[in-house]
Amino acid sequence: MENKIKESTKSVEVYINDYLPPASSCNMEYRVKDKIKGVISASINPNTNLMDIVFNSQETNKEKIITFIKKCGYKCSVSKKEEAHKEMGHTDHQEMKHEKHENHHTMMMKEFRRKTLISFIFTIPVLLLSPTIQKWFGLSIPDFGFNTFLLVVFSSIIALYGASPFYRGAVKSLKSRILDMNVLVSLAVISGYLYSLGSTFLFSAADFYWEISTLVLFLVFGHWMEMRAIIGASGALNELVKLIPPKANLVKDGNIIEVETSEIKVGDILLIRPGEKVAIDGKVIEGETSIDESMITGESKPVSKKNGDEVIGGTINESGSIKIKVEKVGENTALAQIINLVRNAQASKPKTQKLADRAAHYLTLTAIIVGVLTFTYWFGFTTEGAVFALTLTITVFVIACPHALGLAIPTVTSISTTLAAKNGMLIKDMKAMEIAKNLDYVVFDKTGTLTKGEFGVSDIIPFNDWNADDILRKAYALEINSEHVIAKGIVAKAKEKNINLLKVEKFLAISGKGAKGIFEGEEVYIGNETLMKFLELDTLNVKNELQRLSSQGKTVVYIATKNQIKGLIALSDIIREESYNTVKSLKKLGIKVAMLTGDNKITAQYVAKELGLDTYFAEVLPGEKSSKVVQLQKQGYKVAMVGDGVNDAPALTQADVGIAIGAGTDVAVESAEVVLVKNDPRDIARLIKLSKGTMRKMKQNLAWATGYNTIAIPIAAGVLYPYGVILQPEYAALIMAASSIIVVFNAFMLKKIKLN
Repeated sequence: MENKIKESTKSVEVYINDYLPPASSCNMEYRVKDKIKGVISASINPNTNLMDIVFNSQETNKEKIITFIKKCGYKCSVSKKEEAHKEMGHTDHQEMKHEKHENHHTMMMKEFRRKTLISFIFTIPVLLLSPTIQKWFGLSIPDFGFNTFLLVVFSSIIALYGASPFYRGAVKSLKSRILDMNVLVSLAVISGYLYSLGSTFLFSAADFYWEISTLVLFLVFGHWMEMRAIIGASGALNELVKLIPPKANLVKDGNIIEVETSEIKVGDILLIRPGEKVAIDGKVIEGETSIDESMITGESKPVSKKNGDEVIGGTINESGSIKIKVEKVGENTALAQIINLVRNAQASKPKTQKLADRAAHYLTLTAIIVGVLTFTYWFGFTTEGAVFALTLTITVFVIACPHALGLAIPTVTSISTTLAAKNGMLIKDMKAMEIAKNLDYVVFDKTGTLTKGEFGVSDIIPFNDWNADDILRKAYALEINSEHVIAKGIVAKAKEKNINLLKVEKFLAISGKGAKGIFEGEEVYIGNETLMKFLELDTLNVKNELQRLSSQGKTVVYIATKNQIKGLIALSDIIREESYNTVKSLKKLGIKVAMLTGDNKITAQYVAKELGLDTYFAEVLPGEKSSKVVQLQKQGYKVAMVGDGVNDAPALTQADVGIAIGAGTDVAVESAEVVLVKNDPRDIARLIKLSKGTMRKMKQNLAWATGYNTIAIPIAAGVLYPYGVILQPEYAALIMAASSIIVVFNAFMLKKIKLN
């Protein structure tokens, strides 16, 4: 039965090519989910206008969903990834898709900027011609007989042209049977404008021309700032999309041909010259160079590349020329995967966002009810009259617009995910960020995470007349041609220290024991304890050092002449330097650290003691790792699991937050909520720090937005009027615009967080 459900569950990505404010988008989500049978979930990313819809294909389909959204008055289309991929080539799809969203938001920003400027130009004469303003400021504008006519014309331009985006939005909302902020704004402006026309031509009463003009000016200005915020918040994502160069150097039949990057296929050979961008993901087949990968992985230092090493599209070749063989194109490239992960994270919603959505959903209805009650009370039960009652009603409609509430969380989400991506941390689901701030335990897989995952030299202990360099130099010469893991570790250490290779004579491999060779007439042996016994050498003088190294779970190799032991070389899975700082940073954040490993207890105990871990689990089989996570969870701890995303998959899934580290360019790790592109455990502490900062900003914004409405609506309704306090519509519009700017500004302050 479960398999049938899974098979019938489909998803569609719908692009809404219309202005959809954040506060209105949540209403649209509820509408799609509630009114289309078979829709399981619907989520809109306000930064891209993309709605991800999951549905049961046995009950509905893409066509029905598109038809419903269009009936609601919105232009929309299905984002056809596969068709676009085929038609436009490989890398163009991502750029086309993102540019479409960026251009739409830019267009909307320009429209609101234009309406702001025009509203501002015409509001000035409206204010000068208004008798109320003249009285307040002691102005005396001569009446040429057509002042009232000009007042009506200028305010009509503002009310009809300046506020037109809200009317369009209100029509769509009413078609969708949704009461949103567009409906509120339209009610406020139209009611005030029509009443003013009536007072001019039909009956004698005060007008609202200057109030309505300033109201529209502040509203369109607020939306202009909102669109700037949305575009700015997704700026880092825009830069990622633009990393891929438009052209590449294709090597074909010995010639270099400049081609469009979109024409590149898997298997093509490309030439990357110094200073050029790597066009697409591939593997170096010729040449050596250093590549700046900071824009993808966040790694600050250039990374050396040689034959067989992988390179990432969008990175910059700094020194030598190289040839690469293309291995990935289109949606499979690292950059495309990163963009999709960031975009999905922006669309995912933590509990805080859902709370804000619910509040915005009900706020409009509450405002309309309060507005009607306000007019009814002041007009029907007091002697204040229709003008006063209408003024307060308009003020309620304006002050209750849920702009700040709609922007409060999405802006923080967008900034947080793009900030994380710039630092090599890819958030797949914002729920993980919400949980990460409350973590009690971080559990690391040992090999390749806390340690290098390479069998390397950890100690060189000299005896008698040889020093550490003498020992390593001779060991290097004896082990250079061996494929044994111990030999490889010794050779790697010698190369790391730039040790010169000595000439060895009469080399001989001694099966099961080691090897020997002659250096300048002296026989030198390297091998295990069995070899020492075969040579009848006394090991008592090295016993203490041997026991110390063995107690740390290290493998010990002897190096000796025919007459005496000259030194010991200890090898182990080397603890990474970054691991020490990682553990210290996590403990400063009040988080306990544990380790899982399949190694023996002696090795695990040494690593745990060396790093100062709170606990460790040794001799754990891959299938048992998740049970250790459960063990901590049963004690009431919130647990994050850090692993490589392959053999740690069950534990990553079981943990409250699964973090894949060391994934490199393979960012599509299904079992983890967070992917760390760099193989750096220090990013765990950075992630948690960012999580705490993100959730702090979300709560601050939510508190401000809800608190603002809670206090402002009663004041707008006139509860303080008996004490001489009244809020005019234009001031309400200014406060409303200011509240939106405050939450956006507060969200942008997240960029100041110090992650290092």
